[in-house]
Amino acid sequence: MREPSTPSTYSGTSGIPAGARAAALLAAAGLLITAVPASAATPPAAEPPADVIPGARTATPALVDGLREKADAEASPADAAREHLAAKESRYKIAEPGRDLAPVQTLRRGADETVRLQQRHKGVPVLGGQYVVRMETRGGERVVTGTSGKYFTDLTTGVEPAVAKEVAVRRAVAATLRRLGGHQLSRAGAGKTTPLRGTAGGLVVIPRGEGVLTYHVTVRGTDPATGAPVLQQVYVDARAGFPVLQYSGIKTFTPPKVPAGTAVRKADAPADTGAGAVGSGTLLNGTKVDLNVSRATDGRYVMADRVRMGEGSKAALTTWDARDKDVLEVLGGWPAGLGEFGSPGAEFGEDATDSGAVDAHWAAGQVYDYYKEHHARDGLDGRGSAVNSLVGVTQFGMPYVNAFWDGTKMVYGSGDSEYKPLSADLDVVGHEMTHGVVENTANLVYAGQSGALNEAVADYFGNAIDVTRSGMAMDHPDAGLIGEDLCRSAAPRACALRDLNDGATTSKDFLGATFGTDNGGVHLNSTIFSGALWDMRQDLGAELADRIVYKALTEYMTPLDGFTDGRNAVLAAAKDLGVTGQRLNTAKRSFNAHGVVAGWEEALGVDSDLLFGKLNITGTGAQAGGGWWTVAKSNDDGTEPYSVYAGRTNGKGAPKLVSPNDGRYHVYPATDGRTVVWAAYGAASVDILSRPIAGGPVKRLYSSTTTDVGGLRVDNGVTVFETLGLFTRHVVHLRPGDTRPTYVDGGDDDVLTGLPSIAHGRIAYVKLYPEGGEHRLGVELLDLRTGRKTMTERLDEPQTVGQTGLNGSNVFWLTDENTADDGRTGIRRANLDGTGTYDISAEYKPGALIASDLTVSETAVTVNAVLPDTAYRNETLPKNWQLTTDGTRKERVSCNRGEQLAPAALEGTQVVWIDGTTGWTNLVTRTRPAGRCG
Repeated sequence: MREPSTPSTYSGTSGIPAGARAAALLAAAGLLITAVPASAATPPAAEPPADVIPGARTATPALVDGLREKADAEASPADAAREHLAAKESRYKIAEPGRDLAPVQTLRRGADETVRLQQRHKGVPVLGGQYVVRMETRGGERVVTGTSGKYFTDLTTGVEPAVAKEVAVRRAVAATLRRLGGHQLSRAGAGKTTPLRGTAGGLVVIPRGEGVLTYHVTVRGTDPATGAPVLQQVYVDARAGFPVLQYSGIKTFTPPKVPAGTAVRKADAPADTGAGAVGSGTLLNGTKVDLNVSRATDGRYVMADRVRMGEGSKAALTTWDARDKDVLEVLGGWPAGLGEFGSPGAEFGEDATDSGAVDAHWAAGQVYDYYKEHHARDGLDGRGSAVNSLVGVTQFGMPYVNAFWDGTKMVYGSGDSEYKPLSADLDVVGHEMTHGVVENTANLVYAGQSGALNEAVADYFGNAIDVTRSGMAMDHPDAGLIGEDLCRSAAPRACALRDLNDGATTSKDFLGATFGTDNGGVHLNSTIFSGALWDMRQDLGAELADRIVYKALTEYMTPLDGFTDGRNAVLAAAKDLGVTGQRLNTAKRSFNAHGVVAGWEEALGVDSDLLFGKLNITGTGAQAGGGWWTVAKSNDDGTEPYSVYAGRTNGKGAPKLVSPNDGRYHVYPATDGRTVVWAAYGAASVDILSRPIAGGPVKRLYSSTTTDVGGLRVDNGVTVFETLGLFTRHVVHLRPGDTRPTYVDGGDDDVLTGLPSIAHGRIAYVKLYPEGGEHRLGVELLDLRTGRKTMTERLDEPQTVGQTGLNGSNVFWLTDENTADDGRTGIRRANLDGTGTYDISAEYKPGALIASDLTVSETAVTVNAVLPDTAYRNETLPKNWQLTTDGTRKERVSCNRGEQLAPAALEGTQVVWIDGTTGWTNLVTRTRPAGRCG
């Protein structure tokens, strides 16, 4: 068994692409991240090593263990690692490691060396492509002991972009605006300039199939409706200009209810120059603790611990007073005027306690000590860099109940009347600081399964540090709780946000989610894996389990690992530490008990009827009409741009390819059962195209080089859609034969219209317009035969209005008058002459939903909605709910797990939608609601 307590050092940090820190969706399922089950890749060499786990969608093994193969002892670790891969090309299928693998990091731990190498394709970094070589040097001889990671062998894409960089930025910003507010119009953003800006990074290859060349664009700013900070990582296809991947880039303790914010750029914080001293303070639980502090030049004592790293880097663990800072300021950079938390004397008083500063400073020291003493790790980056904690942060001047790691520091919210400041629990501080450790080692991308694995490791070590420090036994009923000490009055079990020992969460509980929801389920699904790690800790003992997980993280895992990869890494690390026989079987049983086994994704079931499988798309929606559905689909590995298909809603016959396969992205399709219309994204323009379902030529109805489009609908040959600029949003329509679209609002810059529907010769849409010195919101109807426009009667002054829907008798829409009720929405209807407005489901009614989409038939109204619940769980993911048109009955459309999106109504109660239950996206249907879902 190898000695775990030898010093660790790092070298070589160049070669990490900007996008690799927050990479995501690389599996073929474009809307969802899932682990791709290991396939029958190229077989290993004739004399395979002890343990070879084949890679998925690559000929390079995912993990090779049990090696003792000689390597060059005179070369640098990186060169020796690449020479090994080149010498064993028959095993690794990496033809030119010296050219295609750039050194990222070398970890030295006693005799052991772990080299991380970043894959490049024709000089362009590959998103998440990282390979690890583990070596051992003793007595002047070096041997390779194992390898792991993801090197994608099938990449053949060219690397010359066809899209101008400014076009990629504009479309990335438009895509972010659509994600944030495309489902509604809001008075909050009326008259304001677009508060978002995009910055283009370099080219990045997304390793789907032969590879997709993209621009990496970072979009920063604020949500135009809520003012919440925004940081969105967007990858825009560099050949056709369509955003093929986007996700939020901040690591929070709990899933944020609003899009997460802007990342902090690296900055040097001001510091005191005084010597170290011992102070004291009182934790929020009433315990008095010693604090390592410093004496500032002005004589005050400040929370800057210079003792812990005093013999090494001499950096400090500092706690900063951010009580007058908003979360947006904190995320945008190092806030101006920020100062260390200070006190006239060495004993810090009540304000330091109440703000959470004492807890944050004390806990940061405990976490640092844990990693130093148990894993010989000097700080979050392993090199003794400064550790900074900001406390007391608010949101819009109001309480902020969350905590996060933003790449450079920990930020703790102020708490509120129910929750203490978020630094008040050691496992929360341990969790956030562990995100820093993860980022500086495996760098698990914060989306989908890899993001859930990131959260799981952060929870595991946060809990381990807390339990170890408190001396709580692992068999204590509360030992697995996370965040249990945050509440001001609730008991620990009622307060805890997660329980690693819930004894229930398995892979069967996996929740397929889009990146717009919890970054693809990073918190929702984390306890599947953290529960397995916790069980292993209970069964193998804390010290051994912690060493195994730490070794797996730092020496085996790579950025795109999912649950199965994580299991393999942990078991391989256990064997490397000498765990064999019954103890190794115990570790395996921990994962088996949580369903983390090869191919687990295949076991997820549904209660709906499949119409079209494995769409491999993101954010393009589905529509239906006249007995037909239409949806976009990529090829099986997600490489190709999307094509539009149509099929019968009764499932009979084969789907028809409607769009040309010409390298453009064909998206946002709609049909009335006779014609399909859709948008085509190319390198320079966005076109609206149409084609009869029965066949015939493709016609171009509209083209723009400056605006985006969305909201397409078609009925009896009339096409309606939105044009979306950075500062404008207008509904337009095209009759058969029109060469130019007609604006329903005249195209005025001071009026916004959106969210159209069309049926029976009428168009309904939401209108935001100035009146009496303020902006008002309403739903307007346009009679296409007479040209008459009618505003529906008001019941109140809504703050936001959502999707409209039309049938032969009424117009329906979503409305939100009270924005302080967690987003609950009303479902409203009016007669076609604008009279008789009333709520079929009132916003203030018990059981009101938080709805974001609506579709109607002659007899039913279906909304895509979540329950107003603070807990993220299956029941609070977007589901389809159906009401009678008078609101007298409400039922779930399906009992499928995971997200249900983009519902489209047909006759009666039948609905089609995009479903993510199985871990990829399918088009499915039900002809009637499912009733209650138990």
